[in-house]
Amino acid sequence: MSPAKGMVAEGMVTVSPAALSATNDAAERTPGLFALMREDAQAALARDPSADSLRDIVLFSTGTHAVWAHRRHHWLWQHGARTLALWLAKRMRRKLGVDIHPAARIGRRLTIDHGMGVVIGATSTIGDDCMIYQGVTLGMTGKQMGGKRHPDLGDNVLVGANATILGDIHVGDGAKVGAGAVVVRDVPAGATAVGVPAHVVRDRGQRVCKALELMPPVLKLAAPARGDDADWSCAL
Repeated sequence: MSPAKGMVAEGMVTVSPAALSATNDAAERTPGLFALMREDAQAALARDPSADSLRDIVLFSTGTHAVWAHRRHHWLWQHGARTLALWLAKRMRRKLGVDIHPAARIGRRLTIDHGMGVVIGATSTIGDDCMIYQGVTLGMTGKQMGGKRHPDLGDNVLVGANATILGDIHVGDGAKVGAGAVVVRDVPAGATAVGVPAHVVRDRGQRVCKALELMPPVLKLAAPARGDDADWSCAL
């Protein structure tokens, strides 16, 4: 029997032209490993005022080396070589001081500035065009021992030095987390959260007159952060 009109026969399977077109479009939108690595280096150069050239990034950027290593480890993880991926990830931790689980999903053009002390858990996801400074932890609270237990970062998120984001929470697109903040609740898109515990001090560029708490007052661990001044890093 001949294939139905408008269908393409491939062996014993008939595939519509629309499905083939969608598959090809998806493949074109997903860059290869080396294209991703090139984007990472260019993004790091654009964001790092201490780098004079792409050569500086390629040779000396610890954070970029960590992102590149993770992309290789994640590829191995996805293709079934999980033991090898874990072994290489632990080797990277000893060499670069960065601990990223191979299962973590990282978007395009991630920049990790300085790199030392960054920890990213297995079920974390990071969107495109994010910036993470040294000492950042994307971890779990300890209450969720299975399933989704690490945070999600949207696109264009900035996380300041030594900030800690814990649990299955979401940091919205364009949000900023100040240096040293401890975040255990969702951060709205475009907001700036600072302090321990973290609270919103700016929402889409507008100062919040009364800080919006991201966790119940009974769980406060320390005095609120000072004003709306969010420090990202003191090392540049």
